[in-house]
Amino acid sequence: MATAYCMKCRNKVDIKNPKQITLKNGRPAVQGVCPNCGTKVFRIGKA
Repeated sequence: MATAYCMKCRNKVDIKNPKQITLKNGRPAVQGVCPNCGTKVFRIGKA
């Protein structure tokens, strides 16, 4: 399970509905939703 830092909760959380994306510069990233508050969370690098 991928983790990311939620800016709203101010805590590391497991990413809900993780989706692999590629940034404009070609780097991989994971984007999803915080399970606690529903805010978008983002992590650069493969998960």
